Amino acid sequence: MRNVSMHKFIYLLVLPGLFQIIVFDYVPFYYLQVAFKKFNVFKGLEHSPWIGFQNFIDLFNSEYFVQAFKNTVIISLMQLLIGFFVPVVIAIMLNELRSRKFARVVQTTIYLPHFLSWVIIGGLFVTLLSPNGGVVNILLSWVGFEPIYFMASPGWFRWVLVFSEIWKNAGWESIIYLAAIVGIGQDQYESAIVDGASRFQRMVYITFPALIPTMLVVLLLKISNILRIFEQVFVMYNPVVSEISETLGTYVYQIGIRKGDLAFATAAGLFNSLVSLVLVLAANYIVKKIRGQSIV
Repeated sequence: MRNVSMHKFIYLLVLPGLFQIIVFDYVPFYYLQVAFKKFNVFKGLEHSPWIGFQNFIDLFNSEYFVQAFKNTVIISLMQLLIGFFVPVVIAIMLNELRSRKFARVVQTTIYLPHFLSWVIIGGLFVTLLSPNGGVVNILLSWVGFEPIYFMASPGWFRWVLVFSEIWKNAGWESIIYLAAIVGIGQDQYESAIVDGASRFQRMVYITFPALIPTMLVVLLLKISNILRIFEQVFVMYNPVVSEISETLGTYVYQIGIRKGDLAFATAAGLFNSLVSLVLVLAANYIVKKIRGQSIV
């Protein structure tokens, strides 16, 4: 108590964040019971009848849920596998630029998209990829290609999602790796120079290995959110490509908000969270085997 009285102003600063965590992270646990009830808005939570795992049984028997889960996994893996190393490459390239002023300009330019909302980015990509006057299709027409309906083509739409996600976040994520590069001892580079190592060899044998611990942490964070794709798809998808772009996030929105089946939507959301938890624990177990110590 003496420490609390001595540092009461610091504890007061903590209270708003603590209040937010309790209200938005812990209080919702109480309402997870909706997933196990035949919830009726007029009867309320307490008086709605329990139905056990029936909502989950109906969920797994729904072809739309299965399709949404499949799409979520495919899109998430595409974004993870293709986009994971892009920030690493950007960070290493920025670190190797001789002009620090030019490097700062480039760095500022590439991380600015992170501050744009998906609504703005969605509108931007719709305009750029439009078959009628879009910049990309104009360039394609100059080299003899027919206009491509990127936003309404099942073969192209997932790639649009992947590219737009990388374009938005890769520059920002590279800051993490740049910070890790700053922490590498300069004596390693000096020793490598004395031994005759080229710039490329120093990147391969010093910089990249030093980034691996940071990469493992970032990978674990990405895996924890691997199934949480909503805003990007919600803004950019349309009925023409819904079959290959409907994700668990948009599926829960359609069922819970638009159709009003809150119990079914809660069951879908709970399943999503449980799968994410299993993936994080599995990734952490693998990291522990590799590094000898876990991250979480």
